[in-house]
Amino acid sequence: MSPNRQPVAVVVGATSKWQADGRNTKLAHGRALDDRDLPVGVRWGVGGAIAQKFAKEGFLVVLTTRHAANAAALEQAIREQGGASTIVEMDLVSDASISKAFATIREKVGDPEVLVYNAGYLEGRDLPPDKELLEHVPLEILETAQHIAIRGPFLVAKEVLPAMRRRGAGSFLISNNSSSLRGRKRLTGQSLYYPRVMMRTLAQVLTEEYSEHGVHVANVVIDGLIDSPGTRALPRAQKQPELVMNPVKIAEAFYYLHTQDRSCWTHELQLTPFVTKPSF
Repeated sequence: MSPNRQPVAVVVGATSKWQADGRNTKLAHGRALDDRDLPVGVRWGVGGAIAQKFAKEGFLVVLTTRHAANAAALEQAIREQGGASTIVEMDLVSDASISKAFATIREKVGDPEVLVYNAGYLEGRDLPPDKELLEHVPLEILETAQHIAIRGPFLVAKEVLPAMRRRGAGSFLISNNSSSLRGRKRLTGQSLYYPRVMMRTLAQVLTEEYSEHGVHVANVVIDGLIDSPGTRALPRAQKQPELVMNPVKIAEAFYYLHTQDRSCWTHELQLTPFVTKPSF
């Protein structure tokens, strides 16, 4: 990296489907919510908190999203905090879109020092009760889950890891959930998350392949309900607020991973609220 160039962190999935006007929020509550009284650190869930954290640490943060308007408020918040940010549109279902997005990133700001893959999806949540079994799951729901959980990070890795390998440094960090630990039955109202087992496996493979080249790969298991406008308004979060995970603190864990000394890297980190037992 040039001594005069600001380090770059790319956050894939910087906005949340549980933000005030997110898809999950509208599905769960039937409308968009007012987030003006919420702390800025929780308004966009984990991705937004990670973006704000790295910006505060001096990184130029690239926010990727399918539509630039989705990340406009987050970009403004980062700039109001004195950080640097830019938005690049990217659709993880399209390999052409991924390729174009990273060509744009390299042209505008250079190769990233950090890549955080935080993409999520809601496919499966709208299936009605008594439709939990595989026989009721449409193929397109599985295909979307595969696109986001394994094909997307595979293609993103191919875009950023070569430069990190040549440089002998970099962090490729994956935001995952407890469904990545083993296959589980999908319950009513849940996304089709078992393809995330493959996301965890990809992180393990990349760890073995790229650690010796100086690239830190880690899978972060976020084992609980993450605070955001949509989740905070859910009945169980209202009844038991101690179950809700603070995304600002989750973001600190991601930054900690990036700053670890290479003599003692962590390759999987599981974060669980104190009132619950860790998933396995």
